[in-house]
Amino acid sequence: MAGRAVALSGGAGRLAGGLALAFVVALCMGTLVPLALAAEPGRGLRPADWTAIRFTLMQAGLSAVLSVALAVPVARALARRRFPGRGLLVTLLGAPFLLPAIVAVFGLIAIWGRSGLASRALGLAGLGPLDIYGLGGVLLGHVFFNLPLVTRLLLQGWAAIPAEHWRLAAQLGMDRGAVFRHLERPMLIAVLPGAALLVFLLCSTSFAVVLALGGGPGASTVELAIYQSLRFDFDLGRAALLGLVQFGICLALAVALLTLGREAGFGPSLGGPVARRDIGGPLLRGVDALAITLAAAFLLLPLGAVVARGLPALLAGLPDQVWPAVLVSLSVAIPSALLSLGLGLALAGLVTGLRGGAWAEALTLMGLAASPFVIGTGLFLVLNPLVDPFALAVPVTLLVNAVMSLPFAMRVLVPALRRAQADYGRLAQSLGMSGFAGFRLAIWPALRRPAGFATGIAAALSMGDLGVITLFADPQTATLPLTMYRLMGAYRMEAAAGAALLLLALSLALFWIFDRGGRWLDRA
Repeated sequence: MAGRAVALSGGAGRLAGGLALAFVVALCMGTLVPLALAAEPGRGLRPADWTAIRFTLMQAGLSAVLSVALAVPVARALARRRFPGRGLLVTLLGAPFLLPAIVAVFGLIAIWGRSGLASRALGLAGLGPLDIYGLGGVLLGHVFFNLPLVTRLLLQGWAAIPAEHWRLAAQLGMDRGAVFRHLERPMLIAVLPGAALLVFLLCSTSFAVVLALGGGPGASTVELAIYQSLRFDFDLGRAALLGLVQFGICLALAVALLTLGREAGFGPSLGGPVARRDIGGPLLRGVDALAITLAAAFLLLPLGAVVARGLPALLAGLPDQVWPAVLVSLSVAIPSALLSLGLGLALAGLVTGLRGGAWAEALTLMGLAASPFVIGTGLFLVLNPLVDPFALAVPVTLLVNAVMSLPFAMRVLVPALRRAQADYGRLAQSLGMSGFAGFRLAIWPALRRPAGFATGIAAALSMGDLGVITLFADPQTATLPLTMYRLMGAYRMEAAAGAALLLLALSLALFWIFDRGGRWLDRA
């Protein structure tokens, strides 16, 4: 049944896609207008601003280098070893992506902080405690999030090498060096630049990790400088100028990512078992086991610490401000995820239904270039003369979170829609089904599962977000991540531990409910 894709979206579908695209462009690009008007470029950047720019680029670059350098041996070990629990470990590598950043920070402090497990172990050896705050802490947090991401990207690269290539290498008697030169090195050259740029881009817009672990003016990023300008100095001109700087940095990185990011071109494969003769002897197996064990410990120990410290606090009872924050977070996360799904479906239909739809797909990825703080600052400047911006904290956070999760939703929905149109589009067209009827009867059944997965990702990301809400929240309105951060700032660490566990459980539960719902609809 597979063949050339036949789009079923009629005029209404293209109109919905056009409106969705206009909304995304207006939110991402339109907010640049008030930034440009308020930026006061003649005022110039202060020395502290240049320090923030240099630190942003430095920590993002180091985070990318460290994440990629550490992920290569871990991914290579996982690619050539089979052991009980390997599938579960690979699945857990996706957990940090859904993990709220502030929860991860709490877990890292529990392990690597001055009173953490690592410092206590050093104390037994007569050494002083670790200092997690500053550049070291920021790099630690970013590697924690991005090591699993790069590992999974590299695993996909290794899996893309056809089984026929491995069998041919075995028949030719290639040793490990020859296998690396002819099979693994071309894959790494294709995958690593895109992976490094993606990490660089994500780390340049990181906020929660730097806010919690930055440790002073010398370790401040552009996003943190925007936050301080708005919330502490109320210097709108400086915040606007920094917002333009941040947008320029992210736009350049996003263009480079779209230009350089590509897949390894090994061609199609008929599949079959992979025969590898480069798995080596006991020494190499020991090296691989060590790489996998250290990576698993690095990722799982902080999560274990969150559970171990949070469960007693959760059972003992949480502070009163936590439960209203839970309601605020749910009132943001669920509508935001549904809005992201609606926008994603409309835009995916536009991208797959138009000739040369790549330009439309590139525009939908502007969420990668416009950070939440850039959009939030622009909205703050627009709303401030008209209404109280702090009264709109929930709807503004909802809208921004929906657009921020859109690039991830598009990565799931566009390929699924193309497959559905290739499989069922021509049949539906021959039966006279087009427009909404064609979508509902022929396309939507094939999209239920990926739609549930994309909505789950958007809900989990929104639930754990600690970004634009910090610009708009007043003392009486806070999401659960912001409440947890305030508890940590007040040194109520046990209460923060309980809130962290609750936030982790709710984020994973939202993802599971939507993902499971999509699977259930797919089987119904």
